[in-house]
Amino acid sequence: MMLHIPEVLTKAQVAELRAAIDAADWIDGNATSGTQSALAKRNEQLPEGSAAARFAGGKILDALSHSPLFVTAALPQTVFPPLFNRYGGGQTFATHIDNSIRQSRDGSVRIRSDLSATLFLTEPEDYDGGELLVEDTYGVHEVKLPAGDLILYPASSLHQVTPVTRGARTSSFFWIQSMIRDDARRALLFQMDIAIQQLSLKVGAGAPELVSLTGTYHNLLRMWAEV
Repeated sequence: MMLHIPEVLTKAQVAELRAAIDAADWIDGNATSGTQSALAKRNEQLPEGSAAARFAGGKILDALSHSPLFVTAALPQTVFPPLFNRYGGGQTFATHIDNSIRQSRDGSVRIRSDLSATLFLTEPEDYDGGELLVEDTYGVHEVKLPAGDLILYPASSLHQVTPVTRGARTSSFFWIQSMIRDDARRALLFQMDIAIQQLSLKVGAGAPELVSLTGTYHNLLRMWAEV
């Protein structure tokens, strides 16, 4: 399941993050690449664990915890500390798949990557190219979102970033280990939770049928969750 989550960050929050990370020293993006990715990847990256990355990453993690749509869709158990990359001057990341296990450089965080996320930090009109292309059984999906918006998609997906031919594309990227490992089950729970929320507005949260449906949701979550 792919999901566009709008306004994870406000424009003011994006500006605050950009001021911090743009002033920092950036390095070759292959500092965190696996063998396959190193052959496909040409970009810059903010050093993992740098003061700027920790500051900006903390702001993003706080924003995610206050995003009901993100929590409902991802059912996160652990969110990997956000990383930051920048593409410009023809830089690109050819088709690849994310590593199944991600570990922070200091070894403090180790997760199974169930979901991948890209949080856009540059307005789309400020650069050409740089589209995120994600492949699934329905074809290739092109993503280029406003600054502050996030795209969430299965980490098992083949994906790429097309060459940036004008300006620069700055974004944050990270992975999530979900309480629900299986994407189909996670999508089912998401659809059910959204329906429950919509029904509660129409019939009231105390309606017996809605109480029963909510119970079914939690019993499925109890059955499938890995915590």
